Amino acid sequence: MQRNSEIVILNISYNLHIELVARIITRKKRHEVIGMGKKEMIAMLLAGGQGSRLGVLTSDVAKPAVAFGGKYRIIDFPLSNCINSGIDTVGVLTQYQPLRLNTHIGIGIPWDLDRNNGGVTVLPPYEKSDNAEWYTGTANAIYQNIKYIEGYDPDYVLILSGDHIYKMDYEAMLDLHKQNQASVTIAAMPVPMEEASRFGIVVTDENGKINEFEEKPAKPKSNLASMGIYIFSWPVLRDALITMKDQNGCDFGKHIIPYCHENGERIFAYEFNGYWKDVGTLGSYWEANMELIDLIPEFNLYEEFWKIYTKQNQIEPQYIASTASVKKSITGAGNEIYGRVENSVLGAGVVIEEGASVVDSIIMKNTVIKKGAQVEKSIIAEDCEIGENAKIGFGESAESKLNASVYAFDLAVIGENSTIPANVTVGKNTAISGVTTEEDFPQGKLESGGFIIKEGEES
Repeated sequence: MQRNSEIVILNISYNLHIELVARIITRKKRHEVIGMGKKEMIAMLLAGGQGSRLGVLTSDVAKPAVAFGGKYRIIDFPLSNCINSGIDTVGVLTQYQPLRLNTHIGIGIPWDLDRNNGGVTVLPPYEKSDNAEWYTGTANAIYQNIKYIEGYDPDYVLILSGDHIYKMDYEAMLDLHKQNQASVTIAAMPVPMEEASRFGIVVTDENGKINEFEEKPAKPKSNLASMGIYIFSWPVLRDALITMKDQNGCDFGKHIIPYCHENGERIFAYEFNGYWKDVGTLGSYWEANMELIDLIPEFNLYEEFWKIYTKQNQIEPQYIASTASVKKSITGAGNEIYGRVENSVLGAGVVIEEGASVVDSIIMKNTVIKKGAQVEKSIIAEDCEIGENAKIGFGESAESKLNASVYAFDLAVIGENSTIPANVTVGKNTAISGVTTEEDFPQGKLESGGFIIKEGEES
């Protein structure tokens, strides 16, 4: 009887697997070529943002290219969502510090987006015959690439942001868009009513049709917050972009959606109830990383059938020495750990020397924590070196003297390619960028709330 039960379970599992594979193949076929060059839906991924609220982490890199979860970059999530949803044509709009983002995306091989027809295309601002113009708003960026979209003659255009952590089936959103015969569908998620005033809020009827928009209302009428993810029927979007092209800083939330609403277009909400995180602040970025190492993580990176793909470098295996202690942490390939790591996320190629301690922290790739150094509740970017016996993230809390709205949450934040000398102490709500020396630390300390930004570096 036991054996028969096992056979039944295996058969059910096998059948579910076959069904899922069939669905994925069907999805891919739906979005493949309908005629020469034509696609049913293409995605436009906005990835040009500076991410100024991440402080020194984005001094030299665009926010979507910031590392996440010890292995990924933030842009991996919407790109993986696209290919998992059967969308094989993605335009990535870049602007601020695009080099690392461009290098990471390449020709799209990790996401199966290296294709002759479609695939991934990086779309930076470019000089036109009459002028050269930066992207001045989210919708302006799309307007400047109308010819790219027209080249595929899509029925629908999916607008995405490159700086959120989530998994979403855009195919299900498109199905609802068609079912409602909508002109625009906006992804929205419920938020606690007491927090609704922080978001753009949509007010819907019982069928999900949007009747009203409220931008950060003092007294919200709804708790459905816009996620900045839109599906447009292409003729509607094209008309709106051309009509509103002269609006200063033309934006979807401020200009395009209200224009469509005033024109009587059918606009619906697609309610999303999964995990979604805007990692736009140091606090939310740190928190999202820490959530990955919970015993049962709220956001699961290990699902077999909705994988997150990323560019993989050839790196040797990690090494954990007999002197090491590693608890409740993510550690990347090529790491050498001789000291203590607890409740932390480590990127690839990180070295934690003997006697060093890392707790409640994010350490990005190729950073070295020298002997005896102690790191607590800190974010340390790529290619840094923390000197012997240095202490990072210690002291009483104090407000940042650099930017209290950015450097908060009692975090110590160190930007890329920075060096911290031996035997110094760095407090909370601090920011450091560049190669520092003992002379930069009076009495061997950077007090809580302090900062050191070396010449040529930005905050």
